[in-house]
Amino acid sequence: MSLVGNWSYPTTIKFGPGRITELPEACAAAGIKKPLLVTDKGLASLPVTQATLDILEAAGLGRAIFSEVDPNPNEKNLAAGVAAYTAGGHDGVIAFGGGSGLDLGKMVAFMSGQTRPVWDFEDIGDWWTRADAEAIAPIIAVPTTAGTGSEVGRASVITNSETHAKKIIFHPKVLPTVVICDPELTVGMPKFITAGTGLDAFAHCVEAFSSPFYHPMSQGIALEGMRLVKDYLPRAYADGTDIEARAQMMSAAAMGATAFQKGLGAIHAMSHPIGAHFNTHHGTTNAVCMPAVLAFNAPVIADRFDSAAAYLGIPGGFEGFRAFVQEFNDSMGIPRKLADLGVTADRIPELVKGAIIDPSCGGNPIELTEENLTQLFNAAL
Repeated sequence: MSLVGNWSYPTTIKFGPGRITELPEACAAAGIKKPLLVTDKGLASLPVTQATLDILEAAGLGRAIFSEVDPNPNEKNLAAGVAAYTAGGHDGVIAFGGGSGLDLGKMVAFMSGQTRPVWDFEDIGDWWTRADAEAIAPIIAVPTTAGTGSEVGRASVITNSETHAKKIIFHPKVLPTVVICDPELTVGMPKFITAGTGLDAFAHCVEAFSSPFYHPMSQGIALEGMRLVKDYLPRAYADGTDIEARAQMMSAAAMGATAFQKGLGAIHAMSHPIGAHFNTHHGTTNAVCMPAVLAFNAPVIADRFDSAAAYLGIPGGFEGFRAFVQEFNDSMGIPRKLADLGVTADRIPELVKGAIIDPSCGGNPIELTEENLTQLFNAAL
């Protein structure tokens, strides 16, 4: 089977090894003549980024880059990125990298023409309608990890550096115009990033599948996304040069982010404040929280995971699935407890306050309260 395709769901996706060479054509399709490539500090000097800049320069598109992006990007990073975009006279953004680079790049394009502060566009009700849609610059997304799926998302997560709260900023036009998914760009990921990002994709699929809302398309995508992670993440973790495994994980990442249009839940509601306060890796934090959340949601989700487990080839129904998740985490060196990530018991009340107002709460199959969230944090600690 050839792992190459051109897809139009949920946006235009150029998928396959070596397709980064099509970046100039993607810029032309998006109407971008002077792009700003936005990525994170760690990626900026790596060969994969320099080679991408070479492609842009050879096509007469310059080699402008902004890389002052923290692992959990914040409004200060965003302000600096918008300033660089404006000063350079750019007309579009190439969001390049993992979740942090993709999220901030999308927000630079979004905020470059807005007059209101970014917090005015938080994913609450119809706040997105406050934005000037015509002032949003075109976006091309190029993921270099396989996890967040931000390349096919209509939102970004930005941390408020003063309150240490993660905020989801949403607008339909934040969905990139063109996505280039080239699995060769992920070959250099170290094992712990391969594991953490891959389990992030798995968490997206698990929570979307668990969500009580009606969205059969997302339900089907979530189920197949779980299968791809189960089958191919161990291969990508064992051998980073396994292009088939890397490609299948890139598909799973995009599928997870597409599926969670159906909803997220307690895993992400917990993970967001933990990441904001303790600067933990998002996907790894999701993985640590997952076993406790599955146990908590069991009374409501067990039946649907009985059938999912059968499809995934996991014996024992829901309980077999729950045991598999813990074993899966263990096989890739994921810590078992939040305490191993530096989380301390005295901070739980503060984390609960952040979790209860997180938009992900609304998609959990059991209604979340400060009381049961406290129990969940203690169970995961």
